Amino acid sequence: QVQLVESGGGLVQPGGSLRLSCAASGLIFTVGSMGWYRQAAGRERELVATITRGGSTNYADSVKGRFTIFRDDAKNTVYLQMNSLKPEDTAVYFCNARVRSLWNGNESDYWGQGTQVTVSS
Repeated sequence: QVQLVESGGGLVQPGGSLRLSCAASGLIFTVGSMGWYRQAAGRERELVATITRGGSTNYADSVKGRFTIFRDDAKNTVYLQMNSLKPEDTAVYFCNARVRSLWNGNESDYWGQGTQVTVSS
């Protein structure tokens, strides 16, 4: 019913930048909070950044000042601009969205398939 498709991952050198995108599609009535999470090898998934429908943002301490989350509600898309990347940012990045379905009116959390970000020289 609802799909989240991520793009923008890849290999980048330390200090470089990447922009991730995540587009929600399907039987969508409204999209509430959206966010990015990441999971490094051998570690648990952790929050990177979230943004509410009203535009309030929250960041993990490790990315504050380097990453920016923003959204385009006309496109049901959330972005993550990542600057000054470090090797420790290497992980699979997942997007998340709380979506109210057009089909049954229920609100549920949806996840993307993940996109690999590798920071290495």
